[in-house]
Amino acid sequence: MLKELTDLYRQEDRDLAPYAVRNSGSRGRRHPETAHPFRSDFQRDRDRILHSRAFRRLEYKTQVFLNGSGDHYRTRLTHTIEVAAIARTMARTLYLNEDLAETIALAHDLGHTPFGHAGERRMQALLRDDGGFDHNAQALKVVDELEIKYPSYNGLNLCWEVRSGLIKHRDGNTAVLDGAVLPAHPFLEAQVADLADDLAYYGHDVDDGLDAGLLNQEMLMTLPLWRRAVLPAEQAGLEPDSERYLAFSVRNLIDMMVGDAIRHSADLILASGVAASGDVERCDGALIAFSPEFALMTGELHDFLFENVYFHPEVIGVNHIASDRMENLFRVYIANPELLGDHARSRMERVGVKRAAADYIAGMTDRFAMNEYLRLCEHGERRRRRHSTSPFQV
Repeated sequence: MLKELTDLYRQEDRDLAPYAVRNSGSRGRRHPETAHPFRSDFQRDRDRILHSRAFRRLEYKTQVFLNGSGDHYRTRLTHTIEVAAIARTMARTLYLNEDLAETIALAHDLGHTPFGHAGERRMQALLRDDGGFDHNAQALKVVDELEIKYPSYNGLNLCWEVRSGLIKHRDGNTAVLDGAVLPAHPFLEAQVADLADDLAYYGHDVDDGLDAGLLNQEMLMTLPLWRRAVLPAEQAGLEPDSERYLAFSVRNLIDMMVGDAIRHSADLILASGVAASGDVERCDGALIAFSPEFALMTGELHDFLFENVYFHPEVIGVNHIASDRMENLFRVYIANPELLGDHARSRMERVGVKRAAADYIAGMTDRFAMNEYLRLCEHGERRRRRHSTSPFQV
């Protein structure tokens, strides 16, 4: 006995809420394909992302702490896996399409540069007069154009729903996909993936900050949300500041946030009266959200992390040096486009050398970017200084 595609469609009709996105109602792909006998389109898209080179490279890209600086710090890959797990839980509990929410979550960081947010900020500055840089738009470019898998076209040929779910920060008529203006609020599965991203980094950045010694119990106890998170650890008789106490408290922190988001989102969905996935885009606000109480507390946590982790002098110092090297590498490629990879060179005439170089660098892992810097900038500069009276400046 087999579970075939028609069985998957019947299962969706039976198990999903009326406002969930269904595979059978997908807007399809840019390049039409024959349906798979055993997998739905969103399941196929998930697998295409998992098998992509861009996904594998996330293992060696910085989340907050420079890749390779510690065995237990999150990377873009481990962050992505945690986001996908939270997204599945939220979607399942709310009777939404788990496969779609997970797929968007797995692809959401494919466009990040090396060296974390510091690398992205530097790339934004380098392209300020040339269209800018945004990792969400870059993720869409990765799956639409930069991955090479098929004989007659570039990209992974993902479904419209997955691709549109990658477009965040929508602002009126500025968000467009395939010529269509996107609504301010996407379907619920995309909203789930977006909030799951916030949930994941709130929790794991506290965890990594503690592991790095940038945070401690005394600092965190100024936060109302943390004071709630530690209550079960205190009730269990765990010694404050011990490894077990802190790990259990981080676990509780994430669980509290997920639980609040699920319960409040369920209330919002019920109150909205949405009866189909298309109704969601006409709502005045997001339907996947924290309660007002938790929105306030998570906002405080967000600000706390920016002050004490993301912009901590130790983190900023190391990431600034790495970003300087990325910029030097960018300038070398601009001056010497023959040094770019084959695919990047093939796109130069169409997108320009700056954009081709930016796309090439954005796809690099931290270690590849650093090795390229050493090969083309530092070592190359030393050689040029030995043989030239006009040193090459980068």
